[in-house]
Amino acid sequence: MAVTRAAGVMPLVGALTAAVALAGVAVFSASSAGCVSPGQYVQRDGYIELVGGCVDPQRLPPAPAKDQAPHDQPSSFQQ
Repeated sequence: MAVTRAAGVMPLVGALTAAVALAGVAVFSASSAGCVSPGQYVQRDGYIELVGGCVDPQRLPPAPAKDQAPHDQPSSFQQ
């Protein structure tokens, strides 16, 4: 009976160990990101947006140009 109970507890112990390890890695990654201002979420005009943060707009790729779709078809429609 003790062997069966130990075999049933081992997956739980493994899962808890993995969760603690992943949480530790997440905390370490966030603390060593080197960002002075992590940003904050602000609600404006009914929308929530991230203001501030570590993203440098100069390093982002340019947004793709918008194609004008006919008004009677959704923009995701393809022929």
